[in-house]
Amino acid sequence: MLMSSADKTAKLYYGPSSFRVLRPGNHVLCAVTSMPIALADLRYWSAERQEAYASCEIATRRLLGFDPAGQ
Repeated sequence: MLMSSADKTAKLYYGPSSFRVLRPGNHVLCAVTSMPIALADLRYWSAERQEAYASCEIATRRLLGFDPAGQ
């Protein structure tokens, strides 16, 4: 059975102000919480770390060295 790209996690290259799709999919996973983030909703990432974040708060805490997941 073939899976559509809607069922897959995308692989992205994160640039400073945009991202490029390397492998099609409809979402990526938050680097901290593993929550799926729809590509249409992706707003926060680190080009340096090549990571996506589910929210502004998670991104800020991660980049400041705090563990937003509390682990």
